[in-house]
Amino acid sequence: MSYKVKHIAKNQVNEPVAMYITQASSTPFYNLLGGNSAAKSSDFDIISLARQGFPKKALLALAKKISLNIQELANILHISERTLQRYEDDAIIKTEYAEKAVELARLYTRGQEVFGSIDKFKLWIKTPGIVFNGEAPVTFLDTSAGFDMVFNELGRIEHGIFV
Repeated sequence: MSYKVKHIAKNQVNEPVAMYITQASSTPFYNLLGGNSAAKSSDFDIISLARQGFPKKALLALAKKISLNIQELANILHISERTLQRYEDDAIIKTEYAEKAVELARLYTRGQEVFGSIDKFKLWIKTPGIVFNGEAPVTFLDTSAGFDMVFNELGRIEHGIFV
């Protein structure tokens, strides 16, 4: 018996290198932050914007678009409602609040993709569910683990995995 291999296959991938080059990605959630997605199109631009902070009016516009009141937004951002109200409309809020705003925008954009409508997602996120121990998913958004739980549940819903 011979162990010679008649045909030696090359271990090469014949894909274009351009597919692996980092390029500006589409960030539709930037629209929820009150901006033009063409102006800030890459993830690096969004990170830069979050580091610089957002004006209070961008936060309030986000809250209005996703149907959160000031109290709910303040709870998610870990800021007192009164402190949030004291900011001037054009005042730049701190980076940690801007980061949460980006996460909220990403979550609601993902929810819109999964449910096919932002209105359906807004209804779902405020409805108590068994998966969330009888609480509404929005109540978990004050922690990063809560954001992860909601994102994971959206993935299960998208793929038809109901627990």
